[in-house]
Amino acid sequence: MIVLDAHCDAPSQMSRLRDYRLDNPHAQVDFPKMRRGGVDASFFAAYVPAVLEGADATAHARRLLDLLDSQVAANEDIVAYARCAGGVRRNRRAGRISILAGIENASALDGSLGLLREFYRRGVRYITLTHSADNDVADSCTGNGRWGGLSPFGRELIPAMNHIGMLIDLAHSSDATMRDVLGLSEHPVAYTHGCCRALASHRRNISDELMRAIGERGGIVCMSIYPCFLDDAFVRALEASGLQEEGEAVEAEFIKDPGNPEKAAAWAEVQRRLSALPRPSVSRVADHIEHAVNVAGFDHVGLGTDYDGIEVTADGLEDISKFPALFDELRRRGFSRKEISKIAGENFLQVLKVVRKRV
Repeated sequence: MIVLDAHCDAPSQMSRLRDYRLDNPHAQVDFPKMRRGGVDASFFAAYVPAVLEGADATAHARRLLDLLDSQVAANEDIVAYARCAGGVRRNRRAGRISILAGIENASALDGSLGLLREFYRRGVRYITLTHSADNDVADSCTGNGRWGGLSPFGRELIPAMNHIGMLIDLAHSSDATMRDVLGLSEHPVAYTHGCCRALASHRRNISDELMRAIGERGGIVCMSIYPCFLDDAFVRALEASGLQEEGEAVEAEFIKDPGNPEKAAAWAEVQRRLSALPRPSVSRVADHIEHAVNVAGFDHVGLGTDYDGIEVTADGLEDISKFPALFDELRRRGFSRKEISKIAGENFLQVLKVVRKRV
């Protein structure tokens, strides 16, 4: 069984001086934890904050990809890049973990199809169209509806991504953006990290209508482990705690000075306090997977944790080494070995294969 995590924000943590070769305390992901969790592959996404636009957004994405290149090159005995489904399988046979590169927020393209091709050449295999605000490509699910879906540049971008074999990621996109992309894309698309709106009302979650449409077009929806996406009760507990605002301020200070041990310790303490809140469990993650399977079908569901981009996780999945607990829960629910294998990674590999094949 190949295990693939469709979304991890590792490059951002690399910019905060994490060495992924080490088994780091307080870390959700590093290479030793991936080994212990039986994880064969992960998309490491270069996250571009919504406040960055134009050349600043492009420079930020390039810098994160450079950091990723450095850590992959320094750990060639453990990891290797994969550019396609076949690469993941070859790396596994060689005993190495596959790293696949993504970009989260198409602001990094600065309205340029030339930059799209540049990022593809350096190994990026999916781009998340938006993040927490509308950009020059499309509307975000947490934006103001600037375009009513895709922008004029977005309508040029989708067929260009199809043409070069770049997977389109709809996580963070508004419903209108998703509908526009599904109407325009000739290739299957992905929703790499989020949960089911039918089970939790967070704006980042996806509706049954859109999950079904993604599945019908051969794409994939990947379930996250972020408590706010999993259960409305956690959102209420978080709001009552006041930790969200406090945590954002403490994390911002840590990001500014990641080598400062006092600031690192302050951020670790906030994470500890967040983990003490009543969090949804592994079982709740399985609830969302089961619902997605019922809506989109077994061939169209995967895992996209959002590790390293979230401040707190589902109870029992505190870091990527705990992945087997989720598969154990699915077995208890009667999922077969083949069905779990599909969800664990085979479904995503199939989407990558199809998107590449149609170039």
